[in-house]
Amino acid sequence: MEPRISIVTLGVQVLERSRQFYKEAFGWEPASAQETISFYQLGGLVLALYPHNLLAADANAEPEQSGFRGITLAYNVREKTEVAQVMAIAEAAGATIVKPAADTDWGGHGGYLADPDGHLWEIAYNPFFPLNAKGEIEIPTA
Repeated sequence: MEPRISIVTLGVQVLERSRQFYKEAFGWEPASAQETISFYQLGGLVLALYPHNLLAADANAEPEQSGFRGITLAYNVREKTEVAQVMAIAEAAGATIVKPAADTDWGGHGGYLADPDGHLWEIAYNPFFPLNAKGEIEIPTA
């Protein structure tokens, strides 16, 4: 089996609100959008936004949600100063700052925000995982 994650799908309460948030917060436009789903091409990964109740039904799961879900998404930046800039843009677009940007104990700099549906995003500068020209992380080999 080849190592990959192809699509990350976020269950959202109000699809149009989420589309607007991701446009304003990160500048993302859907590569494909229908009435009930939006797909964003993010390098080799696709982010999908899909109504929470429909996603639960598709997975044959209970739609109740509460609290921390045991997953975060990360948006890495090229420079330490970009962390605060990205967080401010996202907050203006409707994000809630969960943990303000600060130096980390592992040598980076980052903070956390929640999108309008509570999905947690780490905004981080990691000097140990540089971004290539395409904005992709390149994990250095030992």
